[in-house]
Amino acid sequence: MTSYLDVHILQSVPPSCINRDDTGSPKSAVYGGVRRARVSSQAWKRATRRAFNAEPIDANIGVRTLEVVRMVADEIGEETSPEDATALAEAVVLAAGLKLEKNPKTNRQETKYLVLVSRQQAATLARVATDALISAGGAVAAAKADIGKSRKAAKEALAQGNSIDLALFGRMVADDTDLNVDASCQVAHAISVHPADSEFDYFTAVDDIKEQARNADDGPADAGAGMIGTVEFTSATLYRYATINVDLLATNLGDRLMAQRAIEGFVRSFARSMPTGKANTFANHTLPEAVVVCLRDDQPVSYVGAFEKPVTAANDSGYLAPAVRQLVTMAHDIDSAYGTPARAVWTVGVGAAGEALESLGTRLAFVDLPAAAAAAAVNLGPEPVA
Repeated sequence: MTSYLDVHILQSVPPSCINRDDTGSPKSAVYGGVRRARVSSQAWKRATRRAFNAEPIDANIGVRTLEVVRMVADEIGEETSPEDATALAEAVVLAAGLKLEKNPKTNRQETKYLVLVSRQQAATLARVATDALISAGGAVAAAKADIGKSRKAAKEALAQGNSIDLALFGRMVADDTDLNVDASCQVAHAISVHPADSEFDYFTAVDDIKEQARNADDGPADAGAGMIGTVEFTSATLYRYATINVDLLATNLGDRLMAQRAIEGFVRSFARSMPTGKANTFANHTLPEAVVVCLRDDQPVSYVGAFEKPVTAANDSGYLAPAVRQLVTMAHDIDSAYGTPARAVWTVGVGAAGEALESLGTRLAFVDLPAAAAAAAVNLGPEPVA
């Protein structure tokens, strides 16, 4: 029996541009026949990974980079010259199955695509290189040749010791599928529960020197602004959703206790994180008004269908209150129609939202929810991974 942990969030975001397209416009999508505000899954996964750095799990967070060679070289140690460490690192990264190309700006060998690598994997690759160097009696050329002939150890180094974010979000290497890691976590694009249009902020920026000269008595000065422009923005009440395959996460990590810590960190980080686009301009730092976490043993279930018909703002309560009601109704309707209710449900709600969510499951303070859900999710699964 496979366990899934679904995370449903309703969050109001004021005027902002947290995720924009190639033209600078806030991203959007049509759903239910109307245009909605949208925040891509990649943007919120990035924000979640950054939030991991404030968690106790930060030592088990990987690095997404082109500079895998540099990571490995740094792990080889001070006893080897920087030039030899780099040469050995290049050899072992190639042996592991990653393609390299020279960056013309830095003159360094880099992977041809961004690769998510755990620090443990980088350290293990470094040990493969140093072991080859020792076996070759310190001869770098011979060590490189030995690494190239025997690739098994290098490939195994990248197949074990997954970091928490790597186990959650996976890794795809088109050149060598043996290095792929199936993602145990899926994150949906957040969309507004109501129609949402973009607006434009026309702004001017004053040149302080010109302003001082204009106010002084030493002659005429340019009275115009130093800069003018526009910024496109939107505001929305968003429905956010993510799901974790608990057993695949445990398999990716090789340890159910680590999986429990990963789930706890993910729920906390996903709920509290915010993409940073135009944050200095709009200071759109909000927290979710409603969080629902469901533990299921049948399949992941999104409640986005609650908003296929756009929410209509109430005169005295905006979009949030009716959105919470529609989410609760959808959850009960799905349970009734399919006869497969969640094994456990935990809710967090701000103000009236908390009361409206109580019919779904156990109401908690958010500080207690991630640990409760993570413990229950891991204990529901099969025996610990060997």
